[in-house]
Amino acid sequence: MSKILEKTVKDAIKEDNYLLGVKQVITSMKNSKLVVLSTSIPQNILGKIHESAKNEGVETLDFTGSSMTLGRLCGVQFRVSAVSVTSLSDTNLKSIIRESKEQVEQ
Repeated sequence: MSKILEKTVKDAIKEDNYLLGVKQVITSMKNSKLVVLSTSIPQNILGKIHESAKNEGVETLDFTGSSMTLGRLCGVQFRVSAVSVTSLSDTNLKSIIRESKEQVEQ
């Protein structure tokens, strides 16, 4: 897991600049900077989120862990399938995307 991603999600939660859950993420896509998706999302919903994000120009990141792992990262006691970060600097966004691509290549 990316340290930058972990810090970004924790900071967003601390500053209340996030949304949790697939429905909330889909409805608020245009206010998002980054959408983090767990591996627990069904393929049909995952495709819908990716399409919506592409139309709005929002970056998506396929989190390598389950919804339980993503929930723990967010500091909640329940499963989280999707997290939308609404406030994020471009520098951090580029770093997260670059680091996730490097992990996939390894």
